[in-house]
Amino acid sequence: MLHDISVAVRVGTPEWPGDAPFGCGWTARIADGASVNLSSVSGSPHVGTHADAPLHVRDGWPASDDLPLDAFVGEALVLDVSDGAPGPISLSADDPRLAGVERLLLRTGRSIAHGVFPHDWPVLAAASAAALARRGVRLVGVDAPSVDERDSKVLTVHEALFSAGAFVLENLDLRAIPEGRYELIALPQRLVGLDAAPVRAVLRAR
Repeated sequence: MLHDISVAVRVGTPEWPGDAPFGCGWTARIADGASVNLSSVSGSPHVGTHADAPLHVRDGWPASDDLPLDAFVGEALVLDVSDGAPGPISLSADDPRLAGVERLLLRTGRSIAHGVFPHDWPVLAAASAAALARRGVRLVGVDAPSVDERDSKVLTVHEALFSAGAFVLENLDLRAIPEGRYELIALPQRLVGLDAAPVRAVLRAR
């Protein structure tokens, strides 16, 4: 059974405040006499479910087309942290729930899937992110708009993960997903030279 954990993207899907919103239109319509319907899209690759590239936080780091596919496919643990207060939460690399985990998906309950950009959300503490990456976590995904806090200017969680060779998924829709282990398939679109890439993310029940 496949669970689609991608946020539906349409005009009005909340973008990060100040970022380019999603837009779409038609360049040709059968109703107007064209032989086919042709649509066009515009906006930030961060709208909806996406993978951040290291370039997002530092010049000279790898861009969207260098994201390694194997980091985004494989066993993943969904962990519910929605009871946590906004701000950093600590997870120990020695937590038995995290044994052998390479892909960690955090359900914060603060998702744009509700149609509103959340004011704040729980985030993994940067020290925890670094420790988990050192212990083998290759990917951290969140249903919130960012792995960092909304008002962060230094993006310490992004930096900690990317510096350790781990990667980031944001804007997942985990509302219907119980805690547990699944197979994740979340391949980034092969866009060249950008700081992020849209993703169609699904979980397969194990």
